[in-house]
Amino acid sequence: MTDSATIGIIGGSGLYAMDGLEDVREVSPQTPFGAPSDAIVLGSIGGQRLAFLPRHGRGHRLLPTEVPVRANIYALKALGVQRVISVSAVGSMREALAPLDLVVPDQVFDRTKSRVNTFFGDGVVAHVSFAEPFCPELSAALATTAERLGVRTHRGGTYLCIEGPQFSTKAESRIYRSWDVDIIGMTALPEAKLAREAELCYAVLAFVTDYDVWHSSAEAVTVDMVIKNLAANIDNAKRIVRAVTPSLAAPPACACGSALRDAIMTAPERIPAETRQRLGLLIGRYLAAPDLSPGVGEMGKSTGEC
Repeated sequence: MTDSATIGIIGGSGLYAMDGLEDVREVSPQTPFGAPSDAIVLGSIGGQRLAFLPRHGRGHRLLPTEVPVRANIYALKALGVQRVISVSAVGSMREALAPLDLVVPDQVFDRTKSRVNTFFGDGVVAHVSFAEPFCPELSAALATTAERLGVRTHRGGTYLCIEGPQFSTKAESRIYRSWDVDIIGMTALPEAKLAREAELCYAVLAFVTDYDVWHSSAEAVTVDMVIKNLAANIDNAKRIVRAVTPSLAAPPACACGSALRDAIMTAPERIPAETRQRLGLLIGRYLAAPDLSPGVGEMGKSTGEC
């Protein structure tokens, strides 16, 4: 048994543990960005190693804005994870997306304002492509599995991510609906952005808990309502994860794993040594080892791909 996994599961509200794991081991990694939300539980399903991390910590201790997303994604990457499945509670912005339905979104709209959304800075600049924010290969596998299990599933849709922790006002909800979004939540960002920078496949199982407050017949959104409806979906989330795992045995065939190939703009010799070391897990394969021979600049010459 090793401290590694190829599939990461980030559990949202109501999902603080993953049933059915074998060869369970708990690790508490430290990262250059601090500690993750909680200890990470490693285990196996059908021979595949999974890493489970409760996004808000066990006991739900962290606000959406307080979640240490950089540490979470970095820790999963360091454990060898290639694919990340996010389980999230969302509100519906469309009549057809009813409470207890599952949405596997393909787009996201950012309305957060107080979150660090990149690993980069401190002397290194990178611009990853984010036109397709969720991995299409992983999203399709999740949707297909959910449908096969009889879960009412909607493929595609735009996830509007707000800062929170408050739910929307009625005015905000009406305006958001006019933007042609489909679901609303608080946690897909910056997770999706950081997963892309870490070259991980990332997809969301978004379980609808309510109609937000736009719906004329809907009662005001409360935590009790959200948790009650989400609890009804937790079993489905676990069933989907267990069922999809065997289909993810092969390495990803998508482009997520090379997102940084042409994204690093900074000349390798200009990247500070401390930053190079801190981000080595992410950018090391694109940078040649520094040339410290006499007459060469501090960081040397690079023949890396970028």
